[in-house]
Amino acid sequence: MINYKTLPEFDKDFKSLLKRFRTLENDFATFKKFTIETFYEQNIPTTAFVPIEGFCNESYVSNKVRKFACLSLPGRGNQSGIRIVFVWQEKICTVTFVEIYFKGDKTEEDRERLKRFLKKI
Repeated sequence: MINYKTLPEFDKDFKSLLKRFRTLENDFATFKKFTIETFYEQNIPTTAFVPIEGFCNESYVSNKVRKFACLSLPGRGNQSGIRIVFVWQEKICTVTFVEIYFKGDKTEEDRERLKRFLKKI
């Protein structure tokens, strides 16, 4: 079973986006169940997320989600423009969500936030 954690900054980002995209909470739960859990528990390949170069080692993998379906953005499918950054720690079977943002608001992830988190683990 996968344990999920979030950073306080992620929670703030999520709450802000939830005001704009009302279905985000359900979309996020669906993403966890059908993307993360099928990849890490059932070993079913996915192209929904990719590792972030320079932020991976033998104890963790930092990923950026590029395919996230949001029902509040009709007609876009899984190319909604919502990006999620998370860190997978295999030894403790934990996913920590670091950042969520809309690509129309900013083009890249906050690498400094990711660095600060990775220093703690």
